[in-house]
Amino acid sequence: MSTTIERTRSIRATAPLAAWRTVDILTIAFLGAAFGIAYWGWGLAYQAPSTALTTIFPPLTGITAAPWLVAGVVGGLVVRRPGAALLCEVVAALVSMIPGTQWGFTTLISGILQGLGAEFAFLLLGYSVYGLGAAIFAGAMAAPLEAVYEWFVYWTDWGWGYKIVYLFILTAAGAFIAGTLGWLITRALAAAGALNAFPPGQELRESRSV
Repeated sequence: MSTTIERTRSIRATAPLAAWRTVDILTIAFLGAAFGIAYWGWGLAYQAPSTALTTIFPPLTGITAAPWLVAGVVGGLVVRRPGAALLCEVVAALVSMIPGTQWGFTTLISGILQGLGAEFAFLLLGYSVYGLGAAIFAGAMAAPLEAVYEWFVYWTDWGWGYKIVYLFILTAAGAFIAGTLGWLITRALAAAGALNAFPPGQELRESRSV
């Protein structure tokens, strides 16, 4: 899907973009909390697939890290204001820490880095493109800072070859898992009527009226 097509189909948030509404804040808090619980659950379940992939080829474990990139994508797609992707990912990280995780405080650092990456993607698109292509781009951009951070925290025993491959695998997985899943979740929420106060809900109503 071309950028031109996406621009004609994407509806921006009400101007001015930096003027957050109360419903925007509450929605980001709710989405972040929901993803935080999901992140915590994935933290309990991911070890088996991660170990299996590591046995095949260690950098493949990047595939299992991609689900932790979804919150920023969805936050950006739904609220469509500067800071939405970052804030949603940070809230998700904070909530996932409440029950306790094996990564401790580094969970918040990861949330910030992942959120910054997704936020930068929407910034590059001028906060005006929100189709599937934009979601995939945001999912991909959520990965690089996190991958580099993990080089020096989790994968210190890897050579640079493994580290570079891990960066590319996590970026690709972020694009196709976090990006696509984030877009599908946003569409599902809009179809359920949960986003009537937001552009995705308006886009869905307009598409049904054609």
